[in-house]
Amino acid sequence: MTHSTKLGQAYVYTTIPAQDLVRARQFYAEKLGLEPLEESAEGLTYELAEGSQFLLFPSTGKASGDHTQIAFRTADIGATVGELRSRGVEFEDYDLPGLRTVEGVAERSGLRAAWFRDSEGNLLGVAQMD
Repeated sequence: MTHSTKLGQAYVYTTIPAQDLVRARQFYAEKLGLEPLEESAEGLTYELAEGSQFLLFPSTGKASGDHTQIAFRTADIGATVGELRSRGVEFEDYDLPGLRTVEGVAERSGLRAAWFRDSEGNLLGVAQMD
């Protein structure tokens, strides 16, 4: 895919607020099995597949939790949800027009997705594209 602007060629990563960085680090390690690549004054940088990264940064603000702040794309959502549940992650349940979860997973237009909150109230998702 070619992009006509410099921004279209930019690497993208996301930042996620944490009121308690120690608590957040513990959640991401114990519940998600993730360890930071780097710890700095800016926060904790995590690296996943293909060089994708996200930063947990210290913040006095509280996450709204109203929308997905980071989504992890997986090849097998059933296995991923099962593994996370075995680590104590609790998934959100939705029963809304156009969005209904069954055992924590929603299906719509070739997408299967599930959502959970981290220790800081951030809404995180896992998704599988068919």
